[in-house]
Amino acid sequence: MKLKVFSPDGTKSREQEFAGLPVFEGTKGRQAVKEVIVAIQANRRQGTHSTLTRGEVRGGGKKPWKQKGSGRARAGSNRSPLWGGGGVVFGPKPRDYSKKINARVKSLAFSRALFDRASAGEIDVIEAFSPQPAKTKIVNQVVGRIAPKGKVLLVDAPFAAETLRAARNIGRVSLQEAARLNTVDLASYRRIIVSARALEAIIARVNGGAN
Repeated sequence: MKLKVFSPDGTKSREQEFAGLPVFEGTKGRQAVKEVIVAIQANRRQGTHSTLTRGEVRGGGKKPWKQKGSGRARAGSNRSPLWGGGGVVFGPKPRDYSKKINARVKSLAFSRALFDRASAGEIDVIEAFSPQPAKTKIVNQVVGRIAPKGKVLLVDAPFAAETLRAARNIGRVSLQEAARLNTVDLASYRRIIVSARALEAIIARVNGGAN
């Protein structure tokens, strides 16, 4: 599969064939992509939300008024769900949202997402992330030459400390290590810019069956 390769300053480009990138026909793997994205997002949920039932709200032990004769509706507690400050009916409680996905499905989903983005021309390769000088303005200019609009994900293996410092303050740019790249990352950004060494690591990971 051919990808566009840019010079470190983003001013020059060429097309280059990269062997080892996954190739799919039809819809194979797309269901796996959906399942893995749902699982990753579910596993990120803390599940710590909690509300108090009428039995857990403090107070309410005394009957607000007598049962008959007041002209008002019967009330046994001021902590009833019908009262302000009362308990919550069927409110959320702490729970575990995690979903288990086996390694084979994860690997298939990652490969399919990588193929979809690459075949759509949404993955570009940069020879190296080596801005000179290593300043936010310079990194922003390089990214702007390759991907003028939209959210951009930069992938390296690993990032140099000076590149991290220079890129972390650009609002539309996110950074990810090649070893930690996942299916959600591939699906969440309009453009993905990977370094040559990061692409090598990703290809080796795909062909090695890692998820």
